[in-house]
Amino acid sequence: MTKINAFLYYLKSRFSKITKITLLSVYLIFLAGAVVRMTGSGMGCPDWPKCFGYLIPPTSEQQITWQPNKEFKKGMIIVKEKVLFVAEKDLKTATNFNAKNWQKYTKHNYAKFNKYHTWTEYINRLASVVSGFVFIFLVLASVKFWKDKKRVPVLAFVTLFLMGFEAWLGKTVVDTNLKPTIITIHMVVGLVIIALLLYLLFIETEKDKVYKYNSLFNKLLIISVVFSLIQIAMGTQVRQFIDQQVKLYGFNNKQYSLLNPSFKFYFHRSFTIAIVLVNFGMFYLNQVKNLGYKLVNWIVFLIFLETITGILMYYADFPIGTQAIHLLAGAILFGLQFYLWLQSRKLKALAS
Repeated sequence: MTKINAFLYYLKSRFSKITKITLLSVYLIFLAGAVVRMTGSGMGCPDWPKCFGYLIPPTSEQQITWQPNKEFKKGMIIVKEKVLFVAEKDLKTATNFNAKNWQKYTKHNYAKFNKYHTWTEYINRLASVVSGFVFIFLVLASVKFWKDKKRVPVLAFVTLFLMGFEAWLGKTVVDTNLKPTIITIHMVVGLVIIALLLYLLFIETEKDKVYKYNSLFNKLLIISVVFSLIQIAMGTQVRQFIDQQVKLYGFNNKQYSLLNPSFKFYFHRSFTIAIVLVNFGMFYLNQVKNLGYKLVNWIVFLIFLETITGILMYYADFPIGTQAIHLLAGAILFGLQFYLWLQSRKLKALAS
C-alpha cells in the first residue's frame, strides 16, 4: 500500500468529521457574508480576487492615491478624482499624471475607500479560500468510497464544483456593484451546498439511529419545509428592496431601508405566523408522542430568533448585529429542517 493510499484510507476513516468541518466552514462564510452586508462592506474591494490590485489589501487611502515619484505594480488600482484607474505596467510616477500608463476601471464606477470596509470584505474572501481547501480534503476523503458508495464521491465532487461556482458568483457580485439578483443566487447556491453536505453527513452518521415514525408529524414537517422555502424566497425579495433603498438613501440612513415597502414585505412578515404555528405543532407532537427528534427543539429556537430579529430590524431601524443574526439563523434553520426531513424520509421508507 502506497503512502498516498494510506493517506486516502485515513481520510476515509475521518469522513464524517471532515464533512462536519466542511459544513462549519460554509456557515462561517455565511456569517462573514452577513457581517459584510450588515456593515455595508460589499464593495470594500472593488476588484476580485485581489483588492485594489493587492494580495494584501491597503490599510490607508495614501496607498491607492496617485502621487509623484511613487512606484506601482501592474494591476494596482488607484482612485483619482473619484475614478478608478488600473496600472497598465510596473511604473514609477513622474511629476504629472500620465494617462497612457493607466486604464480606467470599467466594470463599475464605485470609487470609494474605507479601510474597515476593505478589510471586512477581505476577511470574507479569506474565509472562502480556507473553506475551498477544506472542500478539497472532503473530495480526497470521498475517493475510497467509489467501489461501494459511488454517490458519496459524486456528491463530494458536486459540492466542490458548486464552491467554484460560488467563487465566480462572488466575482460577479463585485463586478456588478452588488446587483441584488446575483446576491440572491449567491445565497441560494450556498443553501444547496449545505443541503448536499448534510446529505453526505446523513449517509455516514444515521446508520443505527432509530426514531418513531408519526404520519401527522411527517406531514407537518413537509409543510414546514415548503413554508420555509417560500419564506426564504420572499426574504430574498425583501432584501433586494432593502439593498435598493440603501443605494438610494445611503447606508447610514437605515430608517429609510423599509420606507413604503411592497406587498412582498407584508407577506413575508405575516407569513411568519403560519410558520410558527406549523413548527409549534411539530414540537407538540414530538413531546407528546415522544418521537425523539432533538432537532425540533433547535428549530423552534431558531424560528423564535428569526422572529425577534425581524421585529427589531423593522421597528428599531436595524440594530447592529440583527441582520447578521437573521441571515445566519435562517441558513442554519434551513439546514436543520432539511436534515430532519432526511430522518423522517428514512423512517417513512422503513414504515411502508
